[in-house]
Amino acid sequence: MELDSIESERSGRRTALADGFSLEMTGKDAGALADAAGLIPPGTRVNVTFLAGEDLATRVSAARAVRERGLRPVPHISARRLRSESELAEYLAALAEAGAAEEICVVGGDLAEPAGPYADALAVIRSGALARSGVRHVSVAGYPEGHPHIDTPTLWRALEDKRAALHRQSLGATVITQFGFDPAPAVAWLDELRRRGVEAPVRIGVPGPAGVKRLLRYARRFGVQSSAGIVQKYGFSLTNLLGTAGPGRFIKRLQEQIDPVRHGDVALHFYTFGGIRVTAEWVRDDESMVTR
Repeated sequence: MELDSIESERSGRRTALADGFSLEMTGKDAGALADAAGLIPPGTRVNVTFLAGEDLATRVSAARAVRERGLRPVPHISARRLRSESELAEYLAALAEAGAAEEICVVGGDLAEPAGPYADALAVIRSGALARSGVRHVSVAGYPEGHPHIDTPTLWRALEDKRAALHRQSLGATVITQFGFDPAPAVAWLDELRRRGVEAPVRIGVPGPAGVKRLLRYARRFGVQSSAGIVQKYGFSLTNLLGTAGPGRFIKRLQEQIDPVRHGDVALHFYTFGGIRVTAEWVRDDESMVTR
């Protein structure tokens, strides 16, 4: 009986992985967000990306739209795309005016050379500009499968340095990982993260339901492992690249391997690839997300 009770408790924790999920959108997705808002639980974190083709007004407008829908905006800052200290200050001030500056996600960005004074996310954090602008919580990136242009020791050192810099400024921290198709690297990375003493909450990146071709295209772009064996385990049909795939199998396998005692605070972060409503409907309906 005691063993049954323990197993039931563990099962409940595992399904709780689905609670408190977050979503990602671009600045141009504000209309799509309005269409999907009724499907998204109030208070859900919605990250607003910092794309090259979108200006400050578009990003700020999207963050404001998230807040006005009763959701929690988490605007991104792409360090290497910032052209000056004044551009960062202007962006943060505009977000604060929109009531969307409390939580920020800082990423390095994918430019080969920085457009301005910030070489990476750590430089933005160390500048002190976030805390001065009223930011209270900062998300940073994690890479369970590595980075196509940065070696693994450097990634770990950067993550630990960012966590330490945020702690010194009394800013909260969350780590959001790159998406993947195989839960094993994510779990191994979580083990190493906790072994290194980083206790920050983690949001495991999950690709929202999308066309197989689109998912594979994004995987190649971000250096995500997508061998034939991995994608077949995920649920792709390599004989039907025009079909779609959802993350249900991935999430179930992840839930089986996550141990709340060992891994701490872990939730899911959905990369929607422009399909906010489709992702929201899938989260609502798929059995892998049901907690009742």
